[in-house]
Amino acid sequence: MKRRNFLAASALLSLLAPSSVLAANKKKAAAQDAAKPAAKSTAKPAGKTGSRDTTRTSGSRDSTRARHSYRRPVVEKPSTPPALASSPAPTAAVEQRNAISLPDEPQPNWRTYEITSQITLNQVKGKLRLWLPLAQYKDTSWQRSLGHFWRGNFDSAGIYRDPVADMEVFYADWKESSPTPQLQINSQVAKLDRHFDITRRGSAAERSEVLRRCLQSSNLVPIDGLVRRTAERAIGRIKDPVAQGKAIYDWVVENTSFDPAQSGIGRGDVEAMLDSGQLSGKSADIALLFVGLCRSIGIPARPVFGLRVDSSRLFAGLGATGNLRTVQHCRAEFYTPGYGWIPVDPGDVRKAIHDEHLGNGDAKLVVLRKLLFGFWEMNWIAYNAAQDVSLRGASGGGPLPFLVLPQAEAAGVRFDSTDVQRFVYTVNASRVEG
Repeated sequence: MKRRNFLAASALLSLLAPSSVLAANKKKAAAQDAAKPAAKSTAKPAGKTGSRDTTRTSGSRDSTRARHSYRRPVVEKPSTPPALASSPAPTAAVEQRNAISLPDEPQPNWRTYEITSQITLNQVKGKLRLWLPLAQYKDTSWQRSLGHFWRGNFDSAGIYRDPVADMEVFYADWKESSPTPQLQINSQVAKLDRHFDITRRGSAAERSEVLRRCLQSSNLVPIDGLVRRTAERAIGRIKDPVAQGKAIYDWVVENTSFDPAQSGIGRGDVEAMLDSGQLSGKSADIALLFVGLCRSIGIPARPVFGLRVDSSRLFAGLGATGNLRTVQHCRAEFYTPGYGWIPVDPGDVRKAIHDEHLGNGDAKLVVLRKLLFGFWEMNWIAYNAAQDVSLRGASGGGPLPFLVLPQAEAAGVRFDSTDVQRFVYTVNASRVEG
């Protein structure tokens, strides 16, 4: 898409300015003044108050509680205007009100989910440690972690953070003589839909060290050679960074395919995909391909790994309910000066094409492709953007390409929740009303 067409199409998504409404109201007020003169009334503008509280409590070794709470801003109602003075004319006074007023901006419609994970480990011998990724702990404009509570027959448990990857990980340890290891952990997360508005600039600049990390290669995602040549072909002569990101997004959507047979969310081996010419996989493969192509031409980009927690308003296959143990999903975002991080989800475009048998000319596909460049639906919890993850306290096994599944290590042998013989894992999500 040419830059001018892309910018024009994206601008249609923003709301029109209410100038026509104001002009109409002014004309109406002028007509009333000419026909019925009267005294003017005044009213104090509405004010806003709000606060956010954070509370933490801790318990015993077998259960620890950490909860956050916040109160949404409350809009006060305007005070009642004073009574109007009587007119000296023999006729009754006509009350005149100011017709030119704008409504308050609606408050964000946050939705809170409670996620309950239950784990039982069977047929394990020796000292055992378990790792479970949690929702990212830093608040954003579209997600807030509200706290965690856990219990089980572990000997010790806790949470550690990796500030480099904005990653929070729960861990638990069992001694060699422990009975069947069991664990339950509850988390609350508040969510909003995430939108990118190309008509709005001026976002806060990202830290330079974060941007540098999001330009580096990883073990499975190189940024030179074939990756760079592919990205250069995808962007052509486009110079604008937003339009370059859009061109790479379009190239990935057009040249990849969704492969439901792969385990988990895919391997994320971008180099192997490009070398073989088989650009098929699951969400991690497709998202990391987008990330690698962006990084290779100097656009900071990162994957965001997470979990589907609710049904979708778009297509049934892009949401999930019930037991969520196998519905992890990877999205991506890239950075441009002035706009900040722009969300994309090429993996879900390819999944919808596969699930719904959409053709290239299908109107639903045209809309979905445009929507998922700049939009994340709130039915998904973000965990982290970590790559080449070294698990704290692990005795071996090397780094993971990413951390999205629960991991365990017994007697030096590592396995994850796809091992259904040893890992009994269920995770459910419910909406918290109020």
